[in-house]
Amino acid sequence: MTVTFFLVRHAAHDDVGRFLAGRMEGIALGQAGRAQADRLGQRMKREEIGAIYTSPRERTRETAAAIAAACGLGPPRIADALDEVNFGEWAGKTFDILNGDPQWRRWNDVRSLTRTPGGEIMLDVQRRVLGLIETLSNAGSGKRLALVSHGDVLKAAVCHVLGLPIDAWPKFDIAPASITTMAIGDWGAKIITLNEMNP
Repeated sequence: MTVTFFLVRHAAHDDVGRFLAGRMEGIALGQAGRAQADRLGQRMKREEIGAIYTSPRERTRETAAAIAAACGLGPPRIADALDEVNFGEWAGKTFDILNGDPQWRRWNDVRSLTRTPGGEIMLDVQRRVLGLIETLSNAGSGKRLALVSHGDVLKAAVCHVLGLPIDAWPKFDIAPASITTMAIGDWGAKIITLNEMNP
């Protein structure tokens, strides 16, 4: 009895890498990101997925909708457990400003012990995403599900499956519009592919 999860990071928005979008409203895919999402949808057609769950953020909903359209599925289901990390007061700040903040540097060094200002600690993020995966895994075998979320959220799930501490997050990448495949069964869980890119 196996359930396969396709952990999909949303396609890129126009300002990725310039500022911390977090849970800000109105961060949508630009033209390049929409093209990325369309290619991702075409790639996902061969996986015969049965349902798509997505973070409530606009950029993830747009990515999930492109996958659903390509795969002939109904509307993706919103799952708050897939939401972006709550970065609190850091959301919207440029990385140049954040890099000068000692708490930001500490958070990136020791995410297991550092809370974002007014937001979450990464262990809380890991707990919520794994809770959703557990619930969906227990709902029945043979399912193939896409979970569209954010880089740090997906890294939290991958760290758990690989037996890595949450502070190992910088040791691997989860790029925009990438797919990481995870299988879960009575035998345990494993990562099948990591950060599969779709140029």
